Amino acid sequence: MCSWYTLKQPAKRKTVLGSVGKYIRKAWHFGRNRYCPVCNSHVRKFYPFGLNNRPDARCPVCDMLERHRAIWLLLKQKTNLTDGQPKKMMHVAPEGAMEKLFRNIEGIDYLSVDLLNPNAMEKVDITNIPYAQAEFDIIYCSHVLEHVPDDKKAMSEFYRILKPGGWALICVPVTTDKTFEDPTVTDPKEREKLFGQSDHVRQYGPDVAERLEAVGFDLQSFPPTSFMSQQDIAKCAIGEAAQQPLFYCKKT
Repeated sequence: MCSWYTLKQPAKRKTVLGSVGKYIRKAWHFGRNRYCPVCNSHVRKFYPFGLNNRPDARCPVCDMLERHRAIWLLLKQKTNLTDGQPKKMMHVAPEGAMEKLFRNIEGIDYLSVDLLNPNAMEKVDITNIPYAQAEFDIIYCSHVLEHVPDDKKAMSEFYRILKPGGWALICVPVTTDKTFEDPTVTDPKEREKLFGQSDHVRQYGPDVAERLEAVGFDLQSFPPTSFMSQQDIAKCAIGEAAQQPLFYCKKT
C-alpha cells in the first residue's frame, strides 16, 4: 500500500539530487573571474551560447544567460519583489533557475505558464489569458513576445490581469532601429534571415515602448547600465545586453 510518504519520495529525491549537483558544479567551476547573481556563484568563466556562440554567455552552474543576470539584479534593486509582502506572480515561459528563485521568495504566490512547455504549471495562450481582471500583482515575461504574432493583444492581456499598482517586467531583444514585422513570412529560413531566428515573427526596435504604453502601461526603461556599475557589468559578463532596455511596466 502506498503512503503519502512513499509517493513524495521521488520528488524529494530529485530536489536533493539537484541541490547536490548544484554544489558540485559550484566547486568544479569555482574561480574569481566571473559572478552569477542568479545562483550566487563565483566561477572561472561563462560559456558560449546562442546561434552565434556568444562568448561569456552561459553560467556553468545554473545555465542562465547575460539577460537573466541583469534581470535578477534589477528585480532586487528596483522592484518590491522581495519585500516579503503577499503578492501573486505570473511567470511566462519559465526559465529553470529563475523559477527556483521566485518560488523561494517569501510572500510570492507563484504561477508559471506557457503554451508549449510541459514543465509550466498551466498551459496558457498569453493572447487569451484565462484569469480574471486585476488578479495578479506581478508578471515577468522575458524574450517571449518576439514569438507571438499578436503581441499587442498579449500586452493588453497583461495589463488586464494586473491589479492597479501591479507591474510587469517585460523584456524583448531590441535589435533594430524600428520594429519590423511581416505576417506573410512563415518559412522558418526566411524568418531566420529577416528576424534573426526561425521562430521569431518580428525584430523589435526601441519603439516597442510605444506599444506597451498604448495598452495603458506607465513605462520605465532600465538598461543594465542604469543600475549596474561598469565593474559589475564586467564581473557578471553582461556584454551587449548592458545596453538592452528592460521594461518596467506599471498599471497605475
